[in-house]
Amino acid sequence: MVALLVVVGVFVVFALFVVSIYNKLVTLRNRFKNAFSQIDVQLTRRHDLIPNLVETAKGYMKHEKGTLQAVIEARNQAVAATKAAAAHPEDAEAVKKLMGAEASLTGTLGRLFALSENYPDLKANQTMSQLMEELSSTENKVAFSRQAYNDSVMVYNTEREVFPANVVAGSFGFNEAQLFEVEAPEHREAVKVSF
Repeated sequence: MVALLVVVGVFVVFALFVVSIYNKLVTLRNRFKNAFSQIDVQLTRRHDLIPNLVETAKGYMKHEKGTLQAVIEARNQAVAATKAAAAHPEDAEAVKKLMGAEASLTGTLGRLFALSENYPDLKANQTMSQLMEELSSTENKVAFSRQAYNDSVMVYNTEREVFPANVVAGSFGFNEAQLFEVEAPEHREAVKVSF
């Protein structure tokens, strides 16, 4: 009888230990998902600004239709990648696709801003100046949100890799989360806006 109580006691303690680790992993996973939702908010704001920026530039940059079209296409790809990653921020491939789409968008925006230097009337346009300022502010918020997300992912990934949590994580399907990193060094800085 005493042996049975000892076995039951050990099992109960073990079960509570596993439940504790499981709950901590769930909490950390929810934190990085919430942190990703903050990136999603800022990227959506960025994506919403771009059509207005292109429409404003279109009137002045009639000979740069290819660049304007490239910005719109890159924006549309980034919107689709953002939606896919927002639906499943724990999916490393979705986050990688988002990083690639955002890098492409940043590159095409950089080309647009470089070309806009050749159009003094566009540089003087009040609407364009306001849009550029909003975009610059949004870029800073994206960078801050990305840092918060990466911090949450690091804590989650570290917890799921240490013993004995790695046993629980493996048993219950807690997969590694993907950091949101900037792929190319030239994209590590926010889009330069100068008027």
